[in-house]
Amino acid sequence: MNFFVGAFKPPCNISISFADGRSRKQVPLKKENGKTVMVPLFQSQENIVGEVVIEPVLGKKVEHNGVKIELLGQIELYFDRGNFYDFTSLVRELDIPGELYERKTYPFEFSTVEMPYESYNGVNVRLRYILKVTISRNFVSNIVEQQDFVVCNYSPTPSINNSIKMEVGIEDCLHIEFEYGKSKYHLKDVIIGKIYFLLVRIKLKNMELEIRRRESTGSGPNTYVETETLAKFELMDGAPVRGESIPIRLFLSPYELTPTYRNINNKFSVKYYLNLVLVDEEDRRYFKQQEITMYRLVENS
Repeated sequence: MNFFVGAFKPPCNISISFADGRSRKQVPLKKENGKTVMVPLFQSQENIVGEVVIEPVLGKKVEHNGVKIELLGQIELYFDRGNFYDFTSLVRELDIPGELYERKTYPFEFSTVEMPYESYNGVNVRLRYILKVTISRNFVSNIVEQQDFVVCNYSPTPSINNSIKMEVGIEDCLHIEFEYGKSKYHLKDVIIGKIYFLLVRIKLKNMELEIRRRESTGSGPNTYVETETLAKFELMDGAPVRGESIPIRLFLSPYELTPTYRNINNKFSVKYYLNLVLVDEEDRRYFKQQEITMYRLVENS
């Protein structure tokens, strides 16, 4: 029995390492098996440099048709699980066909790599970047090893960032005006605003502000939309009176937010909304939703 188990083990071990792996920032990444690992963080236009080490198992030789490393950016839609759409694909040939008898090290470099989209793990979609080493072989399956890394891209502070002002109401019953200081927020920002009650003829008992994330994937009949409520913030407890003003001050840093993603490679979008909820004494709920734009601010700016 042990013979058969050993027969299916790969005849070599492959390791992939980054040249600046010890000094580069590491971030958590949740794997398919639910475990979280720490992987290096990159941004677009960076060089990705490192080495691949292939070490044959003691006493075995590895016959191969060549060794290559690929840098892949992939999107996987969960309703089409297992099919990856490559939007970035770069290849470096590491070795010509031959035989390996002992440990061998192959340096690699991908220069100023265009990585336009951020890594993302959503409800119905995943965008990932990997390094993939393949040892091609005849008559038997190829030997493959993968190494994940994460990409985050940063934006400067927007030159134009208009406030949001809206009026909402029910005729002759309720008329409120709300104002948010900005329409674009970075991930560690603070939402500051005010709610004005211009007319109150229904008995309200509380009011809250929600942050919602809407993820849409696919297209046409295969469009899937998932809305998550990421935060609820109570603005008022008790009945307001006409002329009253309620301040808003909501810190975004405690929440796991991403930038707004619009039509990423024609596969998915992620949008954020502020949802104002009013509840009356009969537990009827009144909503007003407003889209905001999220962005990842350039660090140290």
